[in-house]
Amino acid sequence: MAGVQLVNAVTSYSLVQHGILPRTLWGLQGIVFAPWLHGSFAHLLSNLLPFMVLSWLVATEGVKRYAWVMVLVCLLGGALVWLFGRTSLHVGASGLIFGLWAYLLARVWYQRSVASLLVALVTLFAYSGLIVGFVPVPGVSFESHAAGALAGVIVARLIHARDEPR
Repeated sequence: MAGVQLVNAVTSYSLVQHGILPRTLWGLQGIVFAPWLHGSFAHLLSNLLPFMVLSWLVATEGVKRYAWVMVLVCLLGGALVWLFGRTSLHVGASGLIFGLWAYLLARVWYQRSVASLLVALVTLFAYSGLIVGFVPVPGVSFESHAAGALAGVIVARLIHARDEPR
């Protein structure tokens, strides 16, 4: 993310045009690129620590599981923003952050372990400020937040439903 932001800044933020632009053919590419693009260094820095911490918590389930969660949250959350978002450019990792956060909270339902519950509780309290991200604020893509969170819950269901005994 930092490397992409550096290139973005050096090129007068020309990469930002590759974010999600809802319901346009051009904007489809943003489903893949938007989480890695940021509008400023402050935007990147506000996303970096939560992204790293939540990524690490999901990665404790294994690299393969982490990769699946990341890809699915990114694609599903991005697709939801593309379908339902306001017609403005959406960039940043916050949708991914909300997706990882929601995944960690939702997986408790499927794993039903003390460790999973403890991680969810710590995550819930440490990142309880994310809840205000569901409130529309000018210049902030609350659609990415909501879509990412919904994607995280859906991904937890998709991934952990296979783990349930039948």
